[in-house]
Amino acid sequence: MNELTHINSKGEARMVDVGQKDETSRQAIAEGFICMQPKTLAMIVEGSAAKGDVLACARIAAIMGSKRTADLIPMCHPLNITQSSVELTPYAPSEHPDGLVGIHVEATLGVSGKTGIEMEALTAVSVACLTIYDMCKAVDRGMEIGTIRLTHKEGGKSGTWSRGG
Repeated sequence: MNELTHINSKGEARMVDVGQKDETSRQAIAEGFICMQPKTLAMIVEGSAAKGDVLACARIAAIMGSKRTADLIPMCHPLNITQSSVELTPYAPSEHPDGLVGIHVEATLGVSGKTGIEMEALTAVSVACLTIYDMCKAVDRGMEIGTIRLTHKEGGKSGTWSRGG
């Protein structure tokens, strides 16, 4: 695929017509990471953040955010999401390849539809990271969100794709 599907022959933005496509089962997995000071991670893990359970709130926000993707990304089709799970894994310096401290976020979303669900998975990860930042910014304004990326997708005309494979 060498053409941009959201651009017409005149170079104007357009929403792709998926009306004639077959409905298929589709899944996407995305990941991201928010790094922070060790004391911030400890506060999250211990459950002592002033705003409440950071990981529970981030998980719910991610799922809710994924359902609003079409409201945020102009050319996304609204999807009837059939599966949504979010894993939030704390990482100590010795557990992460780069020696970073923080939370690894992984979102797995599924749909039976005419178009992919990659943007919803990426949105879920982004919203989870932003929620963690929001809930902890009073104690650590230097947190950094990064490496938000698709790691796997399956279904549809293009089939299965996995990062590094």
